[in-house]
Amino acid sequence: MTAADPKASIPMSSVPPLPPEPHARSRYAAANLGRMRRRSPLDGDLVVDLCVIGGGLTGLSAALDAAERGMRVALIEARRVGWGASGRNGGQVLSGFSSGTDRLVAKVGEDTAREMWQMTVEALDLVRARIAAHGIDCDLADGVLTAAVKPRHLRDLEAEMARERRWGYDRSELIPADRIRDHVGSARYVGGMLDHGAAHLDPLAYAIGLAGAAEAAGAQIFEETSATAIGRPATTSPAGPVGRFRVETQSGAITASHVVVAANAENGRLVPEVRHKVMPVGTYVLATEPLDPALAHRLLPGNVAVSDCNFVLDYFRLSGDRRMLFGGKVSYSGRPPLNLERSMRRSMLAVFPELATVPTSEVWGGVVDITHDRTPHFTEVVPGLIVLQGFSGHGLALTALAGRLAVEAMAGDRRRFDLFDRLRHIDFPGGWARMPLLVLAMGWYRLRDMMP
Repeated sequence: MTAADPKASIPMSSVPPLPPEPHARSRYAAANLGRMRRRSPLDGDLVVDLCVIGGGLTGLSAALDAAERGMRVALIEARRVGWGASGRNGGQVLSGFSSGTDRLVAKVGEDTAREMWQMTVEALDLVRARIAAHGIDCDLADGVLTAAVKPRHLRDLEAEMARERRWGYDRSELIPADRIRDHVGSARYVGGMLDHGAAHLDPLAYAIGLAGAAEAAGAQIFEETSATAIGRPATTSPAGPVGRFRVETQSGAITASHVVVAANAENGRLVPEVRHKVMPVGTYVLATEPLDPALAHRLLPGNVAVSDCNFVLDYFRLSGDRRMLFGGKVSYSGRPPLNLERSMRRSMLAVFPELATVPTSEVWGGVVDITHDRTPHFTEVVPGLIVLQGFSGHGLALTALAGRLAVEAMAGDRRRFDLFDRLRHIDFPGGWARMPLLVLAMGWYRLRDMMP
C-alpha cells in the first residue's frame, strides 16, 4: 500500500451529539454513556470523618480505602466523577515514576528509592485487585511497551531494566531491534522494554467503577459541588487538628476531622501553600473509527500499549472495540494546538501510515499536573489536611497508592506517606516569567528529542 500524504486530514465521521454535559467529551465518554448516572449536589451541612475534594481516581481511591476502614466519608466533585485527567487519559497503568529511577535515587538514595519504587508495583497489583473484587468492566489488558526511537534510548532502557532487576522486579524484558515488530508494527522503533506487569484500560470506566465501589462501602459522593474554601482549625498539635475543618461549597458545608485535596490543577486555589508546586500541562488523544481485525493485529500484534522515549512523547493503544487511541502533544497555555486533529493525525501516520484512510472518531484533550522533577507531590500541609498531586502522567496506578498512603497516615501509620512527604519540590515560576521560561525549557527538550 502506498501511504497517503500524512498531512491530509480525514473528515471526522458523524458522531451523535451527547446529552447536555453528561461528561467531558471523549471516546471514553461516548463508550460509557450507559454506565453514567448523575449524582445529586450537596444540599445543606454534613459532618464526617473525612472530606475528599475531587472525584478523580485519587479522590475515589482515598474515599474507597477510608470507607472500607469504617470512616464516614463524603466526596465532592465540581463536575462529574472522572471529569478531569482521570477520565480522559491514555489509559496506561504503569510502574515507577515519570522522573525515572536515576532522578529518584539522586534525591533520596538507593534504599529509599527502591522502597518507593516497589510501592508503585504494589499499586499495579492494587488496581488489578480492585477491578477483580468489584467487577469493574474497563477493558483491562496486560502489557506496556516503552519504545526506543534511537539507540541511546535503548541504552537507557537497558540501564533502567538492570536497576529494576536489582530491585527485585522481573516482569520486564528487553526487546531488541529484530523482535520489535512482533509487538508494534512500525518501522519507527529500534527496540524497547516490555513490562508484562503494566497494563492498559478504559480510565473512565475504571473511575465509574471505583465510585460505585466507594459508595457500596459507605462513602457519599456529591457531584456538581465545588469547594469554595477550606476553613482550618484555629489550632493544631503534632497529634492532629484541635477542632475540625469546614469545607465550604456553593450549596452547603462539610465539617470533617480530615480533608484530602485531590482536585488536580485546582488544588492551589484551595491550598495556597501548594500553588506553585505543580504546572498544568495540556495533552491530547485522537481516536479512530474501529479498525479491521487484521489491521489491528498487524499494528499491535500482542495488544500492548506503547509509549516512546521522547520527552514530548507519543503514546498509543487499541481500545476494547479496536480503535487506535493515539496520544501526544503538549500545551502550557491551556489552549490546544492549532489544527489539533490534523496535527494528531500527522503524528499517528508517522508511526502507522496504514491508518491514512481510517477516519477520526474523536479528538479530545485534558490537563495533567506535573512537578518540576516529575516525582509525585504528596504532602500534609497542616495536620489533617493532605494534598495529593503531581502524578506527572503516571497517575493511573499512583493514584491508587496515593489514596492508600493518605488513609494510612490518617489512621496513624505515617511511615510510608512520610517517604513522599519528605520529597522536596521546586516551585515553578510565577507571574509574567512563567510562560516564557516554560516555553524556553520545552524548546530545549524538543531539541534534545531530535538529537541522535
